[in-house]
Amino acid sequence: MNFQISNSTIELVQGDITKQDVGAIVNAANSSLLGGGGVDGAIHRAAGHELLEECRTLDGCETGSAKITRGYKLKARHVIHAVGPVYHDGTHGEPGLLASAYRTCLELASQNNCASVAFPAISTGIYGYPMKDAAHIAFQTIIDYLKQHPEISLVRYVLYDARALAVHERVLEQIMQNDN
Repeated sequence: MNFQISNSTIELVQGDITKQDVGAIVNAANSSLLGGGGVDGAIHRAAGHELLEECRTLDGCETGSAKITRGYKLKARHVIHAVGPVYHDGTHGEPGLLASAYRTCLELASQNNCASVAFPAISTGIYGYPMKDAAHIAFQTIIDYLKQHPEISLVRYVLYDARALAVHERVLEQIMQNDN
């Protein structure tokens, strides 16, 4: 499913983020940036040990922020390691931290001449962020950024399974209807 925002496209697909042929893929990382489970572990395995070596030089990353590395054995030129918040109950700054993580990823993509970026659903796995709420924050942040930054022509949102894809499609359709 594709949506147009100014001169950019938001694309939703079900698949494997490690296989995306884009300027940068986003890693849903932990604050150490030294690998973990889920998307983080998959990206580290696919990129090879050089990714971990570079991540060791970065001195971690704060929640709500991101750092960029080379992509090594991935098709993507870069990996942007975003640290989303652990969800408690939504009243501990989680929405602002999640939006900040997405915005920082997009800023790093722009600064590093990445015209295309692939995102996972940051914080919705082991960090427990409710998927519908996280999708709303993610898409609103991405849309607001793309309206001001036409240098990013494609944002691909890569979901692991059909249920996650369906939730994200419904949220993005709703935002697009309300935006017009």
